[in-house]
Amino acid sequence: MTVYAGPVQDLIDELGRLPGVGPKSAQRIAFHLLKLPKDDALRLARAIAVVKDKVAFCQTCFNIAEGDRCGICADPRRESTIVCVVEEPRDIVAVEKTGEFKGRYHVLQGAISPIEGIGPDQLRVKELLARVDPEGIEEVILCTNPNIEGEATAMYLGRLLKPLGLKVTRIASGLPVGGDLEYADELTLGRAIEGRRDVDG
Repeated sequence: MTVYAGPVQDLIDELGRLPGVGPKSAQRIAFHLLKLPKDDALRLARAIAVVKDKVAFCQTCFNIAEGDRCGICADPRRESTIVCVVEEPRDIVAVEKTGEFKGRYHVLQGAISPIEGIGPDQLRVKELLARVDPEGIEEVILCTNPNIEGEATAMYLGRLLKPLGLKVTRIASGLPVGGDLEYADELTLGRAIEGRRDVDG
């Protein structure tokens, strides 16, 4: 039911489509934006427009990038034979903070979740497999979140990658089950990467 004037309701509806923003939060944010000085609100609008214009996904690993390749893929000092597979670009930030990993990444852009209708075909799995030979990848570290979706994704990838003769490892425990990588502290995540274990095929 539309309660507010057209433009206000449109704003509330659009904000409500953002992940983690329910109807009440959308309403609160909309009214906060209405109270802001016009310049502040326009600065936010410009930041959104600029990021949509200038930022895309890296054509190699699907991290965020301002060109065809992200800074990590373009860096010749990174070890190209080891690839760390994560769910989202924000997980790369979490792993990089540990200082433990010097290889490259692959962003799946999600995790297998039958409840949400997300299967392997909705993820960047084919693109990962296509990188193995051309890049001479020898080890894949499965660094998906330690929750049901992340574990299911890691198991699926392990079954696909093991027959290719790769070393396939999973980050060690030490991360709380059901948690998200982006909330893990650097020390815990660093130890989890150091203590990674082989994945059974």
